[in-house]
Amino acid sequence: MVAINKEVARQRRKVRIRKKIFGTQGRPRLVVFRSNLHLYAQIIDDESGTTLVSASTLAMKGSGEFVRCSKTGGELVGKEIARLAKEKSISRVVFDRNGYIYHGRIKAVADGAREAGLDF
Repeated sequence: MVAINKEVARQRRKVRIRKKIFGTQGRPRLVVFRSNLHLYAQIIDDESGTTLVSASTLAMKGSGEFVRCSKTGGELVGKEIARLAKEKSISRVVFDRNGYIYHGRIKAVADGAREAGLDF
C-alpha cells in the first residue's frame, strides 16, 4: 500500500477535477495556487494554452501594498484578478480550485472575484 501525504492527495484530486474542467476562449479557467507564503490566481485559455491575466499576493506586495497570504489577502487577489479580467473583457470563467478544499483562502479568492463582477 502506498503512503499518501497531503500533497499526493491534492494532486490526485487535481487530476480528477481537471478531467472535467476545461477553459475555452469564451469561458476561460480561473485557477488558484496556494503556497505557504503567497496566493496566485491565473485566468487561462486552455484551447490556446495561454495565460490571459494573473494576480498574486507577491505581485501586490511589489506594487507597494502589504498583502498577506490570508483570507483578506485572498479576497484582494480575487478582486484584482476580476479587475484585470474586466479590462480584457472577460466576464465569465470556470473556477478551478486546483485540488484544494473549497474553504478558507481558496473560498476568499472566489468570493472576492464574484464580488468584483466575475461570473462563475
